Amino acid sequence: MSYSREFRDHVLDLLDSAGSVTPRAMFGGVGLYLDGVFFAIISDDVLYFKVDDDSRKAYISEGMAAFAPFIDRPALRSYYEVPSDLFDDGETLRLWARRAWEAARRSAKPASSSGPQRRRP
Repeated sequence: MSYSREFRDHVLDLLDSAGSVTPRAMFGGVGLYLDGVFFAIISDDVLYFKVDDDSRKAYISEGMAAFAPFIDRPALRSYYEVPSDLFDDGETLRLWARRAWEAARRSAKPASSSGPQRRRP
């Protein structure tokens, strides 16, 4: 996995009005967070959005592939390539980003409020 700063910055510019999108380096690529929720990946200058059962069909109908960072391992079917024509339509791209963020929020595991429990002897 790798990426160019130019592509990352271009994606961030396009998503600017979607909310506070924060990039974080991860394994040679970039994870994108919106309001602290991990919803997208940039790898090899390709943007992937988080999908779930509700949104996956839209990506498949566009002929998009699942994120496959390793040749010898199965694809991560929870992230799909974003159709390139969306880069020409910022409003639609932001709509798809919002759906990805919602899918990520739905799939997020609730944090434990009390933390791990210790047994006393």
